[in-house]
Amino acid sequence: MSARAGRKRTGAKAKPARVASPDGSARKAAPAPRTTPSWLDVKPAYAASDLPTDLERRAPPPGTPPFTRGIHPRMYRDRLWTMRQYAGFGSAAQTNERFRFLLAQGQTGLSVAFDLPTQMGYDSDHALARDEVGKVGVAISCLADM
Repeated sequence: MSARAGRKRTGAKAKPARVASPDGSARKAAPAPRTTPSWLDVKPAYAASDLPTDLERRAPPPGTPPFTRGIHPRMYRDRLWTMRQYAGFGSAAQTNERFRFLLAQGQTGLSVAFDLPTQMGYDSDHALARDEVGKVGVAISCLADM
């Protein structure tokens, strides 16, 4: 039997039960311990003593290799999250034109949506790709398309 058996997962919105106190009045019961989706216990609060003693070796400061704590030294206190636009349709030229338009409008990040044949590794002229080329993303068959 696993360690999870018999444990009840509690969510952040679970309502605490009411219990009778010694004087007979009702009071809120202590909240049930919270767990992560991986069944790790979550404490209500953490202190410096909860950190591993070799934290600097295992996780160097943000902005330093191997970037386990992010690529920017002050992370997102100084720089906002990148808002990415997921786009791609028709031909590579049409997608390039769309990306240039989005960048001119102030977009800061772009992700290419490839069509199904490209994702499956088929060339656009393959018989199995005939009805899907360029429908839900950009068709890329060779390096010249990039």
